[in-house]
Amino acid sequence: MFKNITWCGLALAAAGVVAVPSAQAGQRWDDKTRLTFSEPVEVPGHVLPAGTYTFKLLDSMSDRHIVRIFNADGSQVIATIMTIPDQRLKATDNTVIKFTEMPSGSPEAIRAWFYPGHTIGQEFVYSKRRAAQLAKVSHTVVPALTIDVTDEDAMKTAEIVAITPDEKEVPVAVAMRMPDVAPAAPAATVATAAPRARELPHTATAMPLVAVLGFGAIALALGLAAFGKRGSNASA
Repeated sequence: MFKNITWCGLALAAAGVVAVPSAQAGQRWDDKTRLTFSEPVEVPGHVLPAGTYTFKLLDSMSDRHIVRIFNADGSQVIATIMTIPDQRLKATDNTVIKFTEMPSGSPEAIRAWFYPGHTIGQEFVYSKRRAAQLAKVSHTVVPALTIDVTDEDAMKTAEIVAITPDEKEVPVAVAMRMPDVAPAAPAATVATAAPRARELPHTATAMPLVAVLGFGAIALALGLAAFGKRGSNASA
């Protein structure tokens, strides 16, 4: 009987230990934020009038992502945009938008979007023609799609390059190591109209409890086994 209890405890503990890393590996944040702009801003293929918009990360591949921009209540799609990962050293509790510096009178062009608490953000990829213009006026390297595509599936496979201020094409990996000729416009923290959404999958929350119960069962089984052994010795 005591052997059966012991093996039961070991089985529960093993299930908990194996399941916990699996659940943690599968957790992700819901990158969806409502942003309010007081002035028009440019995104690839569109100029957004001043107002409130919903930014949402739809698909996250290893080297490129897809971001969709909706109107304020999320009922209308305004733009579907290809992005590549951008990185910053320190995460903040607020949404941060980085702009490309533009001439006076022109809408600021969004360079990257960072979700609250993330050090990896979304750097927007512009059309090749527009990227060349932005790179020239801002003296920065701008990622670009080599062909004009609007289809989401085509975006996932379209070649991405980087355009330098002198209008040369270089691989994106090379561009990431190139310093800008002039600093980009300062990052602007934009107030969000909705709290950040950080809900873990329900399957993740139960796994640590399973592990605790498993180890507790082991301890109980060992204690019962030791008690039974002492009782047997005393009877003898």
